[in-house]
Amino acid sequence: MTPIILASTSPYRKAILKKLQLDFQTDSPNIDETPQAEESAEQTVLRLASEKANAVAKKHTRGLIIGSDQLATLGDKTLGKPITHENAFKQLQACRNNTVTFLTGLSVINAERNSETRCVEVFKVHFRKLSDQQIEQYLIKEKPYNCAGSFMCEGLGISLFERLEGDDPNTLIGLPLIRLVRILEDEGVCVL
Repeated sequence: MTPIILASTSPYRKAILKKLQLDFQTDSPNIDETPQAEESAEQTVLRLASEKANAVAKKHTRGLIIGSDQLATLGDKTLGKPITHENAFKQLQACRNNTVTFLTGLSVINAERNSETRCVEVFKVHFRKLSDQQIEQYLIKEKPYNCAGSFMCEGLGISLFERLEGDDPNTLIGLPLIRLVRILEDEGVCVL
């Protein structure tokens, strides 16, 4: 059986991949995730997903190595992890009654063949018109300070949205499983 290796230490990506009920291991890619000058958000997530997978692939002679990276954008501005309550509050104020686009880069490397499949999945979140009090209450209850966009859709964050738009809700959390299943099947790994 082909080993599957998730090039990530993210507990969120690990939990998403567990949904497929496949045996896998994780390995930290330890790369610099700084966006490059003049690089679009789409180019950034595709490059970083590939760099993560390639960094881990260097340590393995066989297996399928999965790299993923994600950015949230509001218009032409990238929304990072807020880290503080104040930053999260400002982010959600900017997001209310707007659409935030999540771009998730995915890379799967076959270490034996030294081949790579890459793609970017798009998911849009349409925010409700929220009051400052609603934003404050959400942040107090969920404390999403380590999440791009200042929310966790898998929890109370779902109450912030008018609607979601995309092919796979897992993309929003950081790992597009529908596309990943197709790539794994192309590599000979049958999920079902």
